[in-house]
Amino acid sequence: MTEPTTVHDTFVLERHYPLQPSDVFAALADPDLKRRWFAEGDHPAESFEMDFRVGGAERTLFLLGDDTPFPGTAIVTEGRYEEIAEGRRVVVSSTMSLGERRISTTLVTYELVESGAGTDLILTHQAAFYEGADGPEMRKDGWEKMLAGLDRQLGAPVSA
Repeated sequence: MTEPTTVHDTFVLERHYPLQPSDVFAALADPDLKRRWFAEGDHPAESFEMDFRVGGAERTLFLLGDDTPFPGTAIVTEGRYEEIAEGRRVVVSSTMSLGERRISTTLVTYELVESGAGTDLILTHQAAFYEGADGPEMRKDGWEKMLAGLDRQLGAPVSA
């Protein structure tokens, strides 16, 4: 029997912001704000597009740098907004491709919970990683870096 080649993984990342849920939600919903924390980190995106509505698309294109095993190769993430509950929840399904090869499919849920004088952000990432994918550890590290960008974007002290 052949071993499965798909790796399944789920992780949850949490933040607390001393802001109202509407302020945190804006960083998920506004294309300019989201681009800053989501697509302009250590390796800025070549392009970022988003149509924030249920059924709307989100697309990000990165080119791998000279310091990588595949310099100049495109990494494309194409997503679809599955659920939007104003000020409370956003769910995005997406695929990621490396060059011409699909390497993963994910479901990301952002939940915003009013907590005391602020908002808890709970990000749940569920993925199927295919042959040649970056894998769970690298993906979690990438999300930690993106959320650090969100922390800076919101200009607020955070706690995990």
